Amino acid sequence: MGRVLPRVWGCSAPAGSPPSSVPPRPGWAGACASSNSRRPRRRPRVRPPGQQRGQSSDARRIPYLPTLSELSSSLGSRTVLNTALVLAARIVSRLVALVTVVVLANHLGGDGYGRYTTLVAYSALVSVVADLGLNVLYTREAARDPARLARFLSTLITGKLALSAVAALILAGALAFAGLGSLLLPGAILLALTTYASLLRNTFYAVGRLEFEVVAILGEIAIQAGLILFGARSGQGVPYFIWAYAASYGFTCVYCLVVIPLFRLAPLTFDFDLGLFKAWLRLAFPFAIGSFLTNLYFKADVPILQHFKPFQEVGWYQFAYKPFESLQFLPLAIQTVVYPLLGVYHRESAAMLSAAYARFFKILLLLGWPLSVGTFVLVHPVGRLFRLFPQSEPSLRILSLAIVFLFVNSAFTAMLYAIDRQDLFAWATAVAVVINLALNFALIPLYGYLAASATTVVTEAAFSVAGWWLVGRRYQLPWLRLSWRVVLAGLAMGAVLVPLAGRSIFISVPVGGLVYVAALWLLRAVEREEIDLVLSGMKLKRRPAARV
Repeated sequence: MGRVLPRVWGCSAPAGSPPSSVPPRPGWAGACASSNSRRPRRRPRVRPPGQQRGQSSDARRIPYLPTLSELSSSLGSRTVLNTALVLAARIVSRLVALVTVVVLANHLGGDGYGRYTTLVAYSALVSVVADLGLNVLYTREAARDPARLARFLSTLITGKLALSAVAALILAGALAFAGLGSLLLPGAILLALTTYASLLRNTFYAVGRLEFEVVAILGEIAIQAGLILFGARSGQGVPYFIWAYAASYGFTCVYCLVVIPLFRLAPLTFDFDLGLFKAWLRLAFPFAIGSFLTNLYFKADVPILQHFKPFQEVGWYQFAYKPFESLQFLPLAIQTVVYPLLGVYHRESAAMLSAAYARFFKILLLLGWPLSVGTFVLVHPVGRLFRLFPQSEPSLRILSLAIVFLFVNSAFTAMLYAIDRQDLFAWATAVAVVINLALNFALIPLYGYLAASATTVVTEAAFSVAGWWLVGRRYQLPWLRLSWRVVLAGLAMGAVLVPLAGRSIFISVPVGGLVYVAALWLLRAVEREEIDLVLSGMKLKRRPAARV
């Protein structure tokens, strides 16, 4: 959806001018100024965009291509609305997923749920081999060069076949080590379908057609919910539920393979460009390292905990982790939509990129901080709502402290990727991983799943510090000016929630939300132009017409 510019009354653009979504060039004003004159005057010749004085006429026959500024304007005009669409779909998806996880965990019990989540953790670690950072690179390059999207996609679809086979072999060894060899076949199928579904769906983000992503999200969760609820009612075991998730990702793959060519997002071929694939493997290597390190500090605690403690304790920890994990979709959904825009701004304007970075950070803080405070204070009502195991509530209270860091880390991650410094992202993640592994190996044998919870908090905080410092070498973030009002508003909300902690969550949460919004307003934590930006992006408020 392109930006619509105000009409210049009484004057039309000269013949051969660029489309209406492009700002008028200098030279049009002279033609307009003479339109009311009695004596006709010759219009000045308007050169095609990019043609300099003295160029040959061949240059005029070159088809018009949008500049980076026009591309960023087109992306930017859709960013807020796209974010809202994806957020709405993911909110529905996560709510349904939470219900199904509650059913699944209570059906399998601590031991069975621990076995299931251990397989998921190993699959996440091995999935890096099936992707090698190519999905992230594909999103960025397809957004920058949409004309070559089909070539990129066909090469990756074919190339990932070999990567998926290698990943399946590694997964077989990991599951045998953990005593879960019987789950290899459904686990390998789930691993392959997950990486292909992610690749294909990234096409929607690259071209800004997120209405198709919304359908994929809702269809996927509907299949998961139906199969899991049926499995719980019919008394199925762990392998059935792995097949259920694999079926949902299989649907996503088929859906994307139909939609992408049908709606002309890209012609679907299976050509393989070996040179492109090799070049992209080199370019994506820092992404792969960063992804592996990220999965390592998110998932390494599960294999370590399973090695030193019984599967039942893994189940307690992972059930507490689910409400925390379910919140990850908020920053990730915003990051996925904003990331292509930041990548374009990096090529176009440092000032625009710096401003977008600051606003991105502030929005993430506005969302993450009240969730941290609210979950910490209301952990028992939250536990009752999600029917957590009693042993899971202390773990969730500790994990709640990491929510705010989880949110703001998306700003640092997106910036490092957007400015082509994925190598620095890998270094930031490496710092967090070293801290994570050291603390987990030292503390889990002594304190079990509670140590894993505390280590998660320290890991997220460490990444925040490292990411802020690395991005700050090129783009300074005035974090104190952006955050102190938001922090005070969240603390005020927490103070009100303390006496309400014993009440129903359906009473305490609305009251806390109202207090938080009121505190933001009293402290003037949100600027009017930020509200206007959101409203205009949602098309609830019209931008004032520009004067000519």
